Amino acid sequence: MDETSALLPCQHHSAPTEGPAQREADCKKLSHEKITVNPAVILVDVEVCPPNKSHTDGDLERLIVAIAEKTGLEPDIEFEVLASLQSTLRAADWRVTCVIRRGNRRHGPKVIDIWPGDCTQSAYGIAVDIGSTTIAVYLCDLVTGKTLGTSEMTNPQVSYGADVMSRVSHSMMHPGTHLDMTAAVREGLRQLIGELTEKHRVSSSQVLDAVVVCNPIMHHLFLGFDPYELGQSPFTFATSKGLSVAARDVGLPIHPRANAYLLPAVGNHVGADAAAVLLCENLQSAASMTLIIDIGTNAEFFLGNSAGIVASSSPTGPALEGAEITHGQRAAPGAIERVRIHPVTKHICFKVIGSDLWSDDPAFEASIRGIGVTGICGSGVIEMVAEMRMAGIIDQTGRIGGREETGCAACFQDGRTVAVLVYQGTTKIIFTNNDVREVQMAKAALYASVRLLMDALGVQAVDRIVLAGAFGSHISIKHAIVLGLIPDCAFENVTAVGNAAGAGACVALLDIDARYQIESAVRHITNVETATHPDFQRYFLSASDIPNADDPFLLLAKHLALPRVDFRKRSNRQRARQ
Repeated sequence: MDETSALLPCQHHSAPTEGPAQREADCKKLSHEKITVNPAVILVDVEVCPPNKSHTDGDLERLIVAIAEKTGLEPDIEFEVLASLQSTLRAADWRVTCVIRRGNRRHGPKVIDIWPGDCTQSAYGIAVDIGSTTIAVYLCDLVTGKTLGTSEMTNPQVSYGADVMSRVSHSMMHPGTHLDMTAAVREGLRQLIGELTEKHRVSSSQVLDAVVVCNPIMHHLFLGFDPYELGQSPFTFATSKGLSVAARDVGLPIHPRANAYLLPAVGNHVGADAAAVLLCENLQSAASMTLIIDIGTNAEFFLGNSAGIVASSSPTGPALEGAEITHGQRAAPGAIERVRIHPVTKHICFKVIGSDLWSDDPAFEASIRGIGVTGICGSGVIEMVAEMRMAGIIDQTGRIGGREETGCAACFQDGRTVAVLVYQGTTKIIFTNNDVREVQMAKAALYASVRLLMDALGVQAVDRIVLAGAFGSHISIKHAIVLGLIPDCAFENVTAVGNAAGAGACVALLDIDARYQIESAVRHITNVETATHPDFQRYFLSASDIPNADDPFLLLAKHLALPRVDFRKRSNRQRARQ
């Protein structure tokens, strides 16, 4: 056993200083808000009256009296703790710290451990966000409310399929393999939790509570439930309510008698991760008409305010994350993440992950030595299409113009269409008309779903837009609106909040009342099934244009005028010659 794992609960220590990279990864959403520290597990330091001729009650009875005098609680006790109670009290000279799970509306409080002496500063918890692509774990101090740090990894389940429906299909074709995926994600969590507790010198016995959020299919695969019913209509959960389970039953390497709480799912394809976003943003108390979009492999939406909330989801496809693009890739060193096109010269420059310099800087090539230019990630894809539209290289319908029509020397004939040369170095990066089409399809599905939510509430505009998720934090608001990815809105009223699902999980971990609040809120949300809605196709076709064929985007027009170009005539001439 190493020194860290051997730490006793009462050993006080300070966490090591976090470096810049760790601070950047921390749950930033919580750093600027007032945090309510009201955890589900509390530590109570008591002095128990020793037995004598006047006090003939049992040790447990006198312990409960001491707890009640200090807290007003009269908890039950775990049998394992009761079995060692007498020796613990006497070894500690009758002063102990009781680890008490406060209970909920279904179960009363319970003592889950007793530590010798005053250990009231040694309580921690973990918040877990299990995404289809990434798993993130946050280590929080249940006494101060501070998020000590986070660790994340690619979801090990990707070997069974890049997206959740691929994993469901795999389990359908190979019955029983959902348990292999369960084992994979639990092993990943064990690794992440171990890294965090070791780094911050926290014993597993000090981690007393856990909160887990995930989308519906990840929810089932984490719990070991067969996702078969989630892969077909009607989309049916084993359970969508908030759930409290023994942490050891789901493989979490924390206190052996700790619980793990899973937030409720909103319904249909909108899971507990989306509920965590809602909790983080407190939409149910908002005055303004607010749209929350969590963009990932699938996108989840909430629209509303204190008067009512509607929700939905949409499969956006992989294009917005860089997949299905000729030279698309996930965000990694060497990926193009920012793009600018000069409106007059049409010169294309860009930035890649791993370098602070733009590609037109004389020192750029030296700065990327060792990483190169390897492709275009999601934020770069969005900026590429939006910049091409702003520079007049593509028209409203998404057609790329020829070199003579656009004045862009990077345009070249690519079979029957035109493509753009983005970079020519040790690698060649191009962006094709088919790439533009993939982006149009993805963003049109997202926008059409949002319009249907607006119809459900009878509104024609939104006051505020919140972009949640890691993807939302890396895309440019201006470029997202130019593309028509999100509704027209004043730039200053669009904000990116990072991993709000992870932040919401931390809120639920630190405040037991937040769990009741979100359980109540999801019961009053109306789910809108957008994919089968009769108006979906109409909105989808309009949203295929950039930014939109029907919606005027008047607020965007105050900032910039998009070029009026139409390259369909060229296409008509080509067809006539053929």
